[in-house]
Amino acid sequence: MASYADVLQYLSSLDYPAEKDDVVREAEREGAPPDVLKALRALPPVDYANGNEVARSAGIEAAPEVGPAQRAAQARDKKHNRVSQHLRGI
Repeated sequence: MASYADVLQYLSSLDYPAEKDDVVREAEREGAPPDVLKALRALPPVDYANGNEVARSAGIEAAPEVGPAQRAAQARDKKHNRVSQHLRGI
């Protein structure tokens, strides 16, 4: 399956906004593998504002390498909780 980074890599030089046909054509020109092209060909025929929008529309998760268990562990990590210093005492 195509990853988020793969999709963005093959669309890095595309000018946005871009239509579905432009997105697929650019990926083909950049030599995208079959799994990336398959995901892009399944896109709805709309204008895309940027590569992130293309990847999300293709149903590709932004960080699939982080599983549910790892996300839960990160949420429990008190050392790296993401609260501003001035709010920690509240």
